[in-house]
Amino acid sequence: MNTENLILLKNLCSNYQVELSFFTHLSEIGLIEIEIIEQSPYIRESQIKDIERMIRMHHELEVNPEGIDVVFNLLQKIDRLEKDLITAKNRLKLYES
Repeated sequence: MNTENLILLKNLCSNYQVELSFFTHLSEIGLIEIEIIEQSPYIRESQIKDIERMIRMHHELEVNPEGIDVVFNLLQKIDRLEKDLITAKNRLKLYES
């Protein structure tokens, strides 16, 4: 199987000094997707930005995985609201012109 865009979780654990169970818990609550290839857990490279944010919240702010889930859900809602606001502003500009 091609592991070109995948990162081995063991490497992340050693680089960020995080237990594998932390990633497993994040996967169980749906924050990340873990792929098993040849009995080794991997994550997609595209998830690394979010994972780094989660690790910082966990280490620096001592937020547990459930708290991280709440924060990420709120951030997603904020992003959607910002996009909706931009769309509404653009429509309003059309009517003002």
